[in-house]
Amino acid sequence: MAGRFITFEGIDGSGKSTQARMLAETLGARGIDVVATREPGGSPGAEQIRALVLEGDPDRWSAETEILLFTAARRDHLERLIDPSLAAGKAVVCDRFADSTRMYQGLRGPGLREIVDQLHALMIRREPDLTFIIDMDPSKGHARAKGRQTAEERFEDFGADLQVRMREGFLALAEDEPGRCVVIDGDRTPEDVASDVLRVALDRLA
Repeated sequence: MAGRFITFEGIDGSGKSTQARMLAETLGARGIDVVATREPGGSPGAEQIRALVLEGDPDRWSAETEILLFTAARRDHLERLIDPSLAAGKAVVCDRFADSTRMYQGLRGPGLREIVDQLHALMIRREPDLTFIIDMDPSKGHARAKGRQTAEERFEDFGADLQVRMREGFLALAEDEPGRCVVIDGDRTPEDVASDVLRVALDRLA
């Protein structure tokens, strides 16, 4: 697991944050030097951008502006945490990464996915070694996400229709990149999901 980069993706309410935390804790308990982080965020500057993009009215930013903000946050996150940790031989487990921008912003209008990919190639230039896509029925995931009642509900406020499109996009991504992406059924107990996640992580990366 040394120097491995693992990410978790999925619609809001899918349980991916819980699974990212559980995998990091399990790897740490096994003696693996692991860094747990999240996006947007993970570094002081990126956490400030997180508040800008996840809070407030859904129409606060255009999709184009969001792409720039998320890319800026990701670049800072890479420079200050992800790249140094991987170079030091640590495993990095991240709750969301570039795939979320490809879906949440890239699918919201014509030509946006191309902009996301161009900026990624120019400024990020890193893909995870392994990406878990935690799959969940969009209506169930949206209800679960709204039930949290936190300040960070800007994307949930776009409605369940966005979650449907995001799920379709994530599943299509998994078909396009089977070497990197693994779909895990998230509609089970967290422990059952975590068991599958650990098995796949050990099989693919150990």
